[in-house]
Amino acid sequence: MSYIFTNILGTFIFNEKIELIDKILFKNITNTKDIENSIKKLTEKHTPVQPQDKQTEQILNYFKNNKFSKDFYKTNLELTIQNLKDSVQFDTLLIQSVNAIGEIDTIINKLSKVLREWYELYLPELSKEIESHEEFSNLVLKKSKKELLTELKSKTIGADISDKDLQPIKSIAKQLTSLFQLKDSQEDYITSMMEKNCPNISIVATPLLGAKLISEVNSLKRFMELPASTVQILGAEKALFRHLKTGAKMPKHGIIIHHPLVSQTPYNLHGKVARALADKISIAARVDYFKGEFVGDNLKKTITKKFKLDY
Repeated sequence: MSYIFTNILGTFIFNEKIELIDKILFKNITNTKDIENSIKKLTEKHTPVQPQDKQTEQILNYFKNNKFSKDFYKTNLELTIQNLKDSVQFDTLLIQSVNAIGEIDTIINKLSKVLREWYELYLPELSKEIESHEEFSNLVLKKSKKELLTELKSKTIGADISDKDLQPIKSIAKQLTSLFQLKDSQEDYITSMMEKNCPNISIVATPLLGAKLISEVNSLKRFMELPASTVQILGAEKALFRHLKTGAKMPKHGIIIHHPLVSQTPYNLHGKVARALADKISIAARVDYFKGEFVGDNLKKTITKKFKLDY
């Protein structure tokens, strides 16, 4: 009677006395075909062969010999390095890009506040007229005070500032413009990643919102496992905990509120729309994770038909 035993070093054949009679060492432990082939080859060669059962302890004692220590250490190290490399999947990169956009937004908001307060000393009327930070920084950078006043059809109560003193203001406007371009490039990257790897989520949730939802739970796998009710309130954890702790009103939605379909509906229907969206997004996530057929169009059509809206 022979016994077959496989570990990270290779596949081994032992006789009834637990003496090694044959072996095949793995050249590449990460190649599952090598492992399967070694087991098949030795099994055919030493028929009949049984998997170790009660003999496990005796076989393990065989490998306690110091001559195996270096091999075990080396192979374990190789496995760990390979596992670390393999752990970087598309959603890992996606989440980093989503986080980068969050940091860029923070910087943009802070710098925009500085720019507006500074430029208001020179032309306060422009800040009141232009709400968009991106448009405001572009105007500051590209147009003169005279041109802006002509467009605004207004006079100004702002101070006369020399060109030298305007330069640091325009320098901030220039940096802001670059930050908006950086944000756009990150959003383009996220869109391409989502459309390639999560086509169904991209259609139902939109690429950017889908990416934000995935980033909330740090992986597509975890997101796929969530029930629709949890998807609906992702991003509203503080409100949920407040509800559980104090009995405050239960949140109807989290970041799904930013979906274009929700913005088109009256406030009193937000909860209903968010619930329907979460249900379809949850289905789309499972299909994308398991690489199923494209069903995004049908899922989207069901929602738009139900609420008689499109996005």
